[in-house]
Amino acid sequence: MPGTDGVDRRGLLKIAGGTLAALGLTAAGCGGGSGSADGTVTLRYAWWGSEDRAKRINETIALFEKKHPKIKVKTDFQPYLDFWKKFNTQASGGNPPDVFQNAIGFLRKYDAKNVLLDLNQQVKAGNLSMGNFRAGLEKFGEVDGKLLGVPVGSNSMALVIDKKVFARAGVTPEPGWTWDDFHRAMRTIRQTQGRSGDTGYYGVMYLYDLYLRQQGKAFFTEDGLGFTEADLTDWWTTGYEGVKAGVYADPKKIAQVRPKSGVTAEIGACEFTWDNFTVRYSSEGTSDYGLAPIPTMDGRKTGQYLGSLMLSASRRTKHPEEAARFIDFMVHDPEVGRIMGYDRGVLTTTEQYAAFEPADDVNKEIAAYEKRLVDSGVLEKITPHPAGADVAESAFLRIAEEMAMGKRSVGDAVEQFFTESKTALGA
Repeated sequence: MPGTDGVDRRGLLKIAGGTLAALGLTAAGCGGGSGSADGTVTLRYAWWGSEDRAKRINETIALFEKKHPKIKVKTDFQPYLDFWKKFNTQASGGNPPDVFQNAIGFLRKYDAKNVLLDLNQQVKAGNLSMGNFRAGLEKFGEVDGKLLGVPVGSNSMALVIDKKVFARAGVTPEPGWTWDDFHRAMRTIRQTQGRSGDTGYYGVMYLYDLYLRQQGKAFFTEDGLGFTEADLTDWWTTGYEGVKAGVYADPKKIAQVRPKSGVTAEIGACEFTWDNFTVRYSSEGTSDYGLAPIPTMDGRKTGQYLGSLMLSASRRTKHPEEAARFIDFMVHDPEVGRIMGYDRGVLTTTEQYAAFEPADDVNKEIAAYEKRLVDSGVLEKITPHPAGADVAESAFLRIAEEMAMGKRSVGDAVEQFFTESKTALGA
C-alpha cells in the first residue's frame, strides 16, 4: 500500500509489526482542536511521509486557510513508524489529531477502539461530498456501513521490471500472462542474464492476496484469514525452491542493500510492489524501469483492486464540521490536486485527476497503468481487513524471509504464521 515514502517495506514492516502490536490503545476523554473568541477554529492535522510531502501539504494548507479564514490548521508529520508511535500515545490519552492520514489496514483496528469518526453525518449535512470519485473509490473507506476514511490517492499492485534486462532475455510480459509464464520467464532471465528474476514475491502479502482472489479466495475475511495452511504451503514451497535454484534473489543479498531496491541494486530483474512506488526506481538506479501486468491463473482474472491512502477524522474532535470541510477541500479542490500530484497515488476525484497533468514519463506510466486497469474491467472491491491485519502482514513478511533464508522449514514457517496471525486477529 502507498505511503511509506521510499522506506523499504520489508524492513519497515519487520520493525513495525512488533512495534505497533506492542502498543495498546484505548480512547477516552476529550479530543483535539481548539477555538477562539472570534470564532476561529484550529484543527490538528497529522500524516506520515517525506519532507517533500510535507512541503506539498503545507502549500495546500495555506490555500485552504486563505479560502477558509476562520479555520486554522496546525500540522505534524513524522516518518511512518514514528507517526504510529505518536498516534497511539495521543489516541490512548483521548487526544488524537482532528484529521490524520490513514490506511485500510488500520480502519477496523481503530474503529474497534472508538478512535475514528463516522463521517456519514457530515456527508448528510453537506460538509463533505463523496461524489466524483474515480472507479468506485468512494467506497474504499467504508466499514460496516460507517464512513471512516476518504481516499486521497489510488494505487494498485504491479510488477516493476528492469526493461533492459527483460528485453535482452526476450521476455515481454503481456496482459493475461499466467503464473506459469511468469515462473518460466524468471528462469529464462536467470539462465540468460546471470541475474535472479524476482526479488522475493513470496513474501508480499498483498500479492498473495491477489493470487488467492484469482481462485475465489482472499487473504482476509472480515474476521480472520481466508485461506488454509495447505494454500500457503504451496505458495511458499514454490518460492523456497526458486530461491534455492537462484531463480529468485538470495534474501540475504536483498537485506544487505536495503533500503535500496534489489532491482536497482541489480540483484533481481523485477519485483512486485504498488504502482506509485515506481518513482523510486528511476531515482535509485541507472537502467530503465517500467510496469508490467500481474500474472493470472486463467488469462483474465487478476484479483486487483485500487488501494488508497485516506484522510480520517477523530471521533474526539471538537470540530467535526470543520474537520469534514477540510477533508472535502483536500480531496476535491483542483489546485490541491495540482500541488500534490501523485505523491500519495493517482488522484482519486475527477476534479483533481483532471487538474493534474503528469509531465514526467514515470508518472505518465503510472496513470496509464491504472487507466488500463479501469478500462479493462478487471478491478474488484478490496477485501475487508479485520483488526490486527497490520500485525498479520508484518508476520507474513518476516516469516517468509526466515523461510527463504533457511532459518525455518516451509512447514514450520506456515505453522508459525498461522499461530501468530490467529492471535493477532483474535481467531
